[in-house]
Amino acid sequence: MLRYLVTGLPVIVFCMVLQAAFAAKAMKYYARIREARQGASQWRDTALLSSVMVLTLIGNLAQISIWAGLFMVLDQFNDFSTAFYHSCVNFVTLGYGDIVMNERWRLLGPLEGANGILMFGVSTAVMTAAVMDVIKFNMHRLGEIGSGSDPSA
Repeated sequence: MLRYLVTGLPVIVFCMVLQAAFAAKAMKYYARIREARQGASQWRDTALLSSVMVLTLIGNLAQISIWAGLFMVLDQFNDFSTAFYHSCVNFVTLGYGDIVMNERWRLLGPLEGANGILMFGVSTAVMTAAVMDVIKFNMHRLGEIGSGSDPSA
C-alpha cells in the first residue's frame, strides 16, 4: 500500500499544481477579455466561455498524459496510446476494465480516479464562475438598458 502512495501522491500533487495553473490562466484570460469587451454579444460570450473550457480541458489532458507517462515508466504498457487510453478511463472514473495493469501497480488506477474527480471539480468550478459572471454582466447590462440609463457609465 505504501508503494502506491509514494508513487501516486507526488503525481497527484503535481497534477493539482498543474490544474491550478491552468485554472488561473483561464480565469486571467477570461478577466482580461471580459474587461476589454464594450458591448454584449452572444458570440463573444460563447467564444469567451469556450476558451475557458478549452484551457481547462487542456489541463485535464495534460494530467492524463502525465499519468500515462508514469504507467510507461513503470513498464505497464508497450505504447503510449494504450497507456493514454487506460489513463483516460481511470481519470474520468469509467473503469471499463478492458485493459488492466499488472497486480503490482493496479491500485494506482483508483488514485488516478480520485485525482480526476478532484480536477474535474476544479474545472467545473472555473466554468461555473465564468458562466455566472457572464450572466451577471448581461443582467446588469439589460437592467441599464431597461432603465434608460447610459450603459457606458
